[in-house]
Amino acid sequence: MRFKASIQNISTFTKLTASLSSLGKEAWIRLDDEHVRFTVIPEQGSQVWAVLSRDAIFETYIIESAAQSNVINLRVPLAHLHRALRSALTASSASIRLTKKDNIPLLSLTITTNSLSSRAASIPTTYNNNAASEHPEDTATRGIDGREEYDEFAEPSERDGDPGYFMGVSDRETTITQSIPVVVLAAVTVANIHEPKCRDPDVHIILPSLLQLKAISERFTKLALAPSSTLPTTRRNQSCESDVASLGSHSRLMLAANGHGGLKIGVETPNLKIESRWEGLTNPELDPGQVEGGEEAVREHASTKMREVGGWATVRVEGRDWGRVLGVGRLGGRVIACFCHDHALILYVYLTNTDSEESALTYYIASYSA
Repeated sequence: MRFKASIQNISTFTKLTASLSSLGKEAWIRLDDEHVRFTVIPEQGSQVWAVLSRDAIFETYIIESAAQSNVINLRVPLAHLHRALRSALTASSASIRLTKKDNIPLLSLTITTNSLSSRAASIPTTYNNNAASEHPEDTATRGIDGREEYDEFAEPSERDGDPGYFMGVSDRETTITQSIPVVVLAAVTVANIHEPKCRDPDVHIILPSLLQLKAISERFTKLALAPSSTLPTTRRNQSCESDVASLGSHSRLMLAANGHGGLKIGVETPNLKIESRWEGLTNPELDPGQVEGGEEAVREHASTKMREVGGWATVRVEGRDWGRVLGVGRLGGRVIACFCHDHALILYVYLTNTDSEESALTYYIASYSA
């Protein structure tokens, strides 16, 4: 089992891991010949299924395994991966490889800088992650045919020494390696993990700036969760008990969109009702070539009928979880929202550094009942 790649877009990779780490502690990373997939499925909250062409992040790319398409499945601690990538933002070059030490699989990030900055030197280079020991059944240190399969790219001096940190100083360059303990997942472990299925969306709409939406959403959530001490005394006494009982529902935001470029976001509690609106947004047209049934299916599609009647598709989401999702706006790409009325909201986030729509993050956000 081998994996080694040079990173050509450290900034995008770092922003991606920052967005994912806000939703979950660990990610399932699936590597194969053509794509890099990131999946985050927290116990509560939104799921993320990201599919990136390997060229969106990596330049040279070598992968080998006994599985079909050279698939390698890893469970990776996102905070540690993000911290290591962040230290590489000013590097002149960076590469990543799968190796091991003391029978523990490691993702080793090696960066080259022109000089050793105090910031880079202060970052811990070996993370004491207990992922492998916490899930001994998933360690899967052997390949499909039962043989141990790990990267042999590392030089003996790297494998035999401390993989967490070494420096090679020349006249102008400094090399730093940071190693992150990971878990190699057997194919059977992930065989039954599938992307959620939703019915046909009622509205497709291209969202405005996610950073703008995030600022408004966080302000609305704070207002909804504000203590009732701002109310008159008599009303405060009457509402105190009900406010405590319904605190969770008060943090839920209402999002709605129609087929004529309209978008609404708001919050409503017994003490507050506030809403923001956008007009003139774009509703992408369905491509008959991409819809099973062609033009006839497009005419009968739920979004076509919703546009004809001028209706609104509405979902209700937990405000704080929605705010974390909107953190993906740091990637700056185009975002298409698909509203399934009273059921779910699906976001497709496309990367800005590639013209291909192969690279996209898909967020699945369940709707609460009214």
